[in-house]
This record gives sequence, C-alpha cells and structure tokens, in this order.
Amino acid sequence: MQKIGSYEILGLLGKGGMARVYKVRHPASERIFALKLLFPHPHLESLLGWEEIEKRFGIETNIMMAIHHPNIVKCLDQGTHEDRSFIVMEYYCHNVGELIGETYRIENPSRPLRPEQAIRYVRETLHGLAHLHQAGIVHRDIKPFNLLLNDRETIKITDFGLSKSRGEVFANPPQLIIGSPYYAAPEQEKNPKDADPRSDLYSVGVMLYRMLTGWLPMDDREKVVPASKRNPELGSEWDNFFFKSLAAIAADRHQSADNMLQDLDLLEKRWHDDMFQYCIGFQRPVSERTQMAETSRKLRGEGLKIRPGEALRAFALDRLWRPSEHISNDFHDNGNGTVSDAATGMIWQKFGSRDIMTWHKAHAYIEKLNKNGFAGVKNWRLPTIEELVSILTLPTSKDQYCIEEIFDRNRRWLWSSDRASFTAAWYVNVTLGYVAKQDFTCQFCVRAVSTNSVYTH
Repeated sequence: MQKIGSYEILGLLGKGGMARVYKVRHPASERIFALKLLFPHPHLESLLGWEEIEKRFGIETNIMMAIHHPNIVKCLDQGTHEDRSFIVMEYYCHNVGELIGETYRIENPSRPLRPEQAIRYVRETLHGLAHLHQAGIVHRDIKPFNLLLNDRETIKITDFGLSKSRGEVFANPPQLIIGSPYYAAPEQEKNPKDADPRSDLYSVGVMLYRMLTGWLPMDDREKVVPASKRNPELGSEWDNFFFKSLAAIAADRHQSADNMLQDLDLLEKRWHDDMFQYCIGFQRPVSERTQMAETSRKLRGEGLKIRPGEALRAFALDRLWRPSEHISNDFHDNGNGTVSDAATGMIWQKFGSRDIMTWHKAHAYIEKLNKNGFAGVKNWRLPTIEELVSILTLPTSKDQYCIEEIFDRNRRWLWSSDRASFTAAWYVNVTLGYVAKQDFTCQFCVRAVSTNSVYTH
C-alpha cells in the first residue's frame, strides 16, 4: 500500500490549485484522516513560483495548527514527503455542497434545505468565522464544499489555502483569481487583497440564499432576486436580510459575524412563530391513498452493484438524485418498534440502529437482529435503494412541520445493500430525500426491513 509519511493512502479526495487531498489511515491507531499534500497545478506554479507556493502552504499550516474552535476543522499533524509539505486533518464524509447537490455547474439548481437546518449551518459557520476574524484571518473561500459536517452534523470550516492574515501582503498576478465564482464578494473579485471579514459574510449570504431556495441569488443583470420569489414560504423580512447581506458595497452589509448572527436569530424566531401559528390552524388533508389490491407492490429486495453512471436510471431518480415519483404509502405503527407498509408489504424498524457504523458492520448489525429475533422477526435484512426510496418524502411543504413523522428522522443517513463499486455503497438522506454514495468506511445508521416476515411466535 502506498504511503505518505506513516499514513496509508486509501484514495484521492480531491485536487485543488495548490494541493491534493487524500483519504489516509494511520496504521497504529487505525484512524482515518484527510491529508493535504502540496502538489500545485503547473499553471499556478508558473504564475507564482515554487518558493512562493511553499510559503503560502506554510502559512496555511501555521493558521490551522494555531486555531482551535468547534466549528473549524482540526489540524492534527504536519510533515514532508519527498520534499513536499503535508498537513493532516480530521476527516468527515459529508459537506454542505454534497448535501445540497451542488456540482461543478454551480449555476444549476440545487436541493433546498429546511429553514431550521440552513439557519443552524449558517449560525455555526458564523461562530467559526467570528473566531477567525477575531484572530485577524479572512478565509476568502467560504462555500458549501468548504463546510464539512461531522456525524452530528456540526459545521467544520476547512480549506485555508486562500486565507489572508492581518498584515499579510502577497503580490498576486492579475490573472490569479482568489475565491470561488458566484460566492466571492465583488471587492474580492476586483482586488483580492481588499477582502476583509465582510467579504466572508457576503459568501455566507450567498450560501444561505442557496440553501433556502435552491438557487444562486443573482439574476442575469447581477441583481438579487427576492428570496420570497423563489421560496414563497419566506417572507419579506428574508428579502431585506439578503439585500443587506449581498450588498455590492461592503459598507452596506453586516459589519461583523456577530451582527449577522443577531439578524439571523430574529429571522429564526419569526420563522418558528409563523410555523407555530400555521400548525394551530392546520387540518390534515383527507388521504388520497388508493385502496390496496390483494397483492402489494413488489420492490427489488436483493442488493446489486449499480455504477454511478447507471444510478439515475436504475433507481428512477431526478437530476438532483431524488425519487422521480413517490409511492402512496399506507403505514401502520405496530407498537413494537416496527412500522408496516401495506402499499409494499414490508415491515420496517421504526427507529433503526442506535449508533452509526460502517457498511460492513451494518451487515453484522442485521445478523444480530435476526439472531435476537427483534420484534418477533427472523428475516431482517439491509434494504435496497429501491426499498428505501419507497419511504422517502421531499421536504417541499410547510405542512410537514405539522404532521408527526412515523419514522425517527434523527437517523438521517441510512445504508442500503446496493454497492456503487468494490469500495463504496449507496445510501439515502432521509431528511432531504435523496440518494448518494460513500465508501464503506463512512458511518451511517441502519433501518432494517423485512418482507413476508417470518415470526418467531
């Protein structure tokens, strides 16, 4: 197995202008980390020169080693490998970019988040930025893919390769862009050295707008489209917040992360008050379910290997990896930790595994359920994506805030029995109702399923 220093390389996570990031394992502890190895793109090296790139990588390393905050990724080690510097950081399987379904075509629509979820992510991002700004550091590349999520969905800001410290001066070539298109503030795009904490807050504003609406905020004329126009459940107070957050002139924006947090807290309170009042007068609509035939709808129960290029068609998903159509379920809580669905003839665990686990341990969990005869059933198994998709719903209506969920949504990520490759498997996100893949070492929950159940009594 190839190594960088004492770390075993498990795979390449990504490439940037300055470095490559690998997923690695430390053989002594068996822990998995992300290792960032200095490996600049030839074009960047021709613009800046090797010495300048080494200097900037060293500054990033010093920043990360010195900062300790619950919303900033930890740097745990540093070293050199074949005359290239590297830093070792915490590794997390998820990031906000993956969660919303953003791709390299940033202008394409993404998956909107529920307001309380988006607000929480942004609040934690602002806490992390407040700490950075207090230390005299401007990140300059806040975007969804640079916000990692740990197993409890806590935000971890990462990638300080473009950050700027107080008093630091770099002579950037005019053709070198600092920041990411659509997320970088206007003054940063014109002159990167003019970026200050308000530039980071502009990026936060773009990100929150996208989380709530599924769209970038600017139209073709570079004007902010009112958020309420793209998400009617957002009131005019949200429009005012974004007009301020995304002002072209920095002096017209929020002047600090704490200032932005204060306005966000007011919006969240208003949102919860509105939802409370809405649910008081809410009347659940009459069920539109059709009467089930004598035989239930059959779903594939055997796990298969489905390559990523075949997944949208094989799983009947849209371009945002959500189900193209939904089954009209007929759920019944059995009162013993299981839920029956008459529409498919399946019995599900209501809660699922208490702990998160790797894909291989998920199979061991199923074996234990069957050995113990959980809920009197002896043929539990890991569900296929087709089966998991049958219980997904899109979070598109505020009515869902008023209807009690039959399944426990605290277990947001669920493994399937379907593999994507020899090292990765497919999973679903229950909260946002989409399908994705991750390698076997990531840790998700399990919700076991049984069909034509064989009872032990």
